[in-house]
Amino acid sequence: MTTRGVWFSPEGISGAEVADFAKRVESLGYTHLWVGETLGRDPFAQLAAIGAATSTLGLATGIANIYHRHPGVMMQGANTVAEQTNGRMTLGIGVSSPAIVNKVRGIEYDKPLSFLRTYLDAMESSMYTSVAPPEPVPIVLAALGPKMLELAAERTAGAHPYNTTPEHTAMAREVMGPDAGLFVEQKVILTEDAEVARATGAKVLKFYSRAPGYVNAWKRMGFTDDDISTQSDRLVDAIVAWGTPEQIENRLQEHADAGASHVCIHPLDPAEGQGRPDDAALQVFAPS
Repeated sequence: MTTRGVWFSPEGISGAEVADFAKRVESLGYTHLWVGETLGRDPFAQLAAIGAATSTLGLATGIANIYHRHPGVMMQGANTVAEQTNGRMTLGIGVSSPAIVNKVRGIEYDKPLSFLRTYLDAMESSMYTSVAPPEPVPIVLAALGPKMLELAAERTAGAHPYNTTPEHTAMAREVMGPDAGLFVEQKVILTEDAEVARATGAKVLKFYSRAPGYVNAWKRMGFTDDDISTQSDRLVDAIVAWGTPEQIENRLQEHADAGASHVCIHPLDPAEGQGRPDDAALQVFAPS
């Protein structure tokens, strides 16, 4: 059975609005709320606050940047939230992008795959001297290419692909085997207006087109340099699900049919994009 969660970037709304949003996600029956990290709120502090406002909702980073944190510090944050919320924490980690790590933070960004392997080793051996969470915190990797997907299946609870297609989900399932978790993000815009949907989708994807990891992944999916540099209708339509509720639901089901164990909808506001999650989409695509 494929479960359903919500992915969101909380930077465009206040902390009080984030808490209300999380309560709404929980009340609608979604199993997890995934919180991104770029240059805004700290994800662990954010999830601790969300955990205090909810009682059953799973909490996940999607993803926490490994270049920004010592492996032991990463586990401290995850264990703290997990213990405070009775084990509701899932730690999604990844290598992010040189646009953020190197250009903004001034941190060396080199050989991300081997860096992540070493990082996992260090996490496993890190000390934690406080009260432990009820169970070890599940770890998942931001993974797009075959080698990172293999690492996710080999060393962690699974993979968290982002900005992908159902065809990519099928490839990921084949690479990872039947048992690994596959937690797929899918952007949705609940509008039948093609001009609005494509303009908003292109604005959101432009941010990610600066990241080599996404560019390379999109090329492996068959998109051209021109598709990526212009955020073409072809690219937007493939990465962002828009249209009638039935059309969007079909896209979500395609991921499930391709092997996703969990699909997290990313409800973009038709006009604002990532700035504010769309409550109408949240309700329409709720699992209950």
